[in-house]
Amino acid sequence: MTAAVLNDALEQGHVESHLHPEPTFDVDAHPVPSGREEIWRFTPLKRLRGLLDGVPSDGHLDVKEELPAGVTVTTISTEEAKALGVTPAFDRLGALAVANAGGAILVDVPAEADLDGPVRVQLHGASVDDVVWGHLVLRVGAHARATVLVEHTGSTTFDAFTTVLVGHGAQLDLVHVNDWDDDAVHAEQINIRVGRDATLRQFEFTLGGDLVRTSTNVDYAGPGGSAELFGLYFADAGQHFEHRLFVDHNAPKTKSHVVYKGALQGAKAHTVWIGNVLIRKVAEDIETFEENRNLVLTDGCRADSVPNLEIETGEIAGAGHASAVGRFDDEQLFYLRSRGISEPEARRLVVHGFFNDLIRRVGVPELEEKLLATVEDELAKNVLRLDTPSPGGSGYSTTEGEV
Repeated sequence: MTAAVLNDALEQGHVESHLHPEPTFDVDAHPVPSGREEIWRFTPLKRLRGLLDGVPSDGHLDVKEELPAGVTVTTISTEEAKALGVTPAFDRLGALAVANAGGAILVDVPAEADLDGPVRVQLHGASVDDVVWGHLVLRVGAHARATVLVEHTGSTTFDAFTTVLVGHGAQLDLVHVNDWDDDAVHAEQINIRVGRDATLRQFEFTLGGDLVRTSTNVDYAGPGGSAELFGLYFADAGQHFEHRLFVDHNAPKTKSHVVYKGALQGAKAHTVWIGNVLIRKVAEDIETFEENRNLVLTDGCRADSVPNLEIETGEIAGAGHASAVGRFDDEQLFYLRSRGISEPEARRLVVHGFFNDLIRRVGVPELEEKLLATVEDELAKNVLRLDTPSPGGSGYSTTEGEV
């Protein structure tokens, strides 16, 4: 199935899913939500600072780029970006970002390139009063190998649409770091198309911001594609972090694996993880598994975790999901305390062990050390204090399923 044919099918509604709205770039087809809709019911709409109104703005973020040899960055029109074969927007925020960005930035990795270092794009905001609309396209040519880091810092009100095109046989490690100041608002839709026999690993680290709501959507341009989606988030008092994932197995012999882990501390810290997987009738012999784990570190937090599978064919290799929300494991803490380790240090070790397996997969030592240091800074706010009680409860709330 070519990209053009797939786009036509999506735009014309030839295939419907109960898990996700029909995608389109038409803003009017995405009405302003009331908050009762399934895809909006967890989002505090008032805290989006008017982004859903879609008022144009000339605000911008400061951009710094580090480009290995052969990688280019150019500005293209909105119509040129659409013509590259992207999946349309799944919600109003995505459609507004495309409509108001006034074009797109195209980061191009040529076919068969084997980069000698990561592509780094750093985006920094100066003020939460600056409303910024963004459109980024990342294209990785056939049989290329690349690592791309997109880092967000500072303060802003930001709505973005990011397109990722992974060419046939290519390998891409894509890392998003959302390390905003505490007053920032960030909404982003990330649409990824994985080529035939291509491999994608995406990492998403959300560590700062007042409200961060991202939506990652993956489909396949041919059989044999593989997508691994990893995420880590750490929410403090009052922060709302929402991660929505949709993997559309629209080709046979494709694979997906989703693992997101989060920690929460402080009053009214709220995290949301929605994992949707659609296995279409044509997607025979696919494999998929999605997992979300949440560690509640203090009282007054809330973690919502909702995994979904929609299966239209029984001819699959395997499909399943797992979801858990819980507090510190008393047995782990007792084991460490019985060996002379203080309670704050025991808590620190448990949380680091919870996150380390994800952080160490990134493969960029500088970033790994930065993330570990950030987790340590977060722990110092509450968990390492002797006078902070462990949250009550009887352990984990879990949901698991397998086909």
